Amino acid sequence: MKAIVTGHSRGLGEGIVRALLDQGVEVLGIARHGNPALHGLRGMHEVALDLADAAALSAWLAGGELAAFLAGANSALLVNNAGVVQPVGAPGGLGASRLALAVAVNVTAALLLTDAFVAATAHCGDRRVAHVSSGAGRAPYAGWSTYCATKAALDMHARAIAHDGVANLAIASIAPGVIDTAMQGEIRATREEDFPARERFLALKRDGGLADPGAAGARLAAYVLGARFGSVPLVDLRDAD
Repeated sequence: MKAIVTGHSRGLGEGIVRALLDQGVEVLGIARHGNPALHGLRGMHEVALDLADAAALSAWLAGGELAAFLAGANSALLVNNAGVVQPVGAPGGLGASRLALAVAVNVTAALLLTDAFVAATAHCGDRRVAHVSSGAGRAPYAGWSTYCATKAALDMHARAIAHDGVANLAIASIAPGVIDTAMQGEIRATREEDFPARERFLALKRDGGLADPGAAGARLAAYVLGARFGSVPLVDLRDAD
């Protein structure tokens, strides 16, 4: 198998990549910055690309590098993991540039990569697309209108593609649970007036309620490689056992 994983430079993305490499999967990581901790690992490839720049991503896809990486693979996987939680707060003060960046990273990049991946894997007998979603895509939070909306978009994208009946294609949008990542640090640093649920996330950190990103990445990788993947389009890993 060959896999493409976005946002592999840290946190959950790095955990997913390490687990895939351990299973002998050849991986192409896509992120704005590389991940030195993964350099030299067998089967690891990287491309530096700002997923907030839709034009740059489109140009890279048109250049054929993704298709060349996937050529000859009998099975292939795309994990759309890259995401941002900002901007946080009520509408009216979020700002056009921050809103546009969030939509570009969380939604546009995932849709562009999925379309290109499906086109490049027509020869594969087993191809899988996994969106890394969130419980926030399925339940509203004050201050998270942008984050909730973008994760809900991934959920609906997976649900709709599941109805398309594309040959040999399985897709799911997966909520991995609450993980101890840099994004969680951002959430805890948010002003309570911008994010009223802040205390819940402070308590999760204080009480050891955050999952280790390496363990969470291994669990997600096991699910996307498993026989159940694609049986339902929306998954919460906390309920997947």
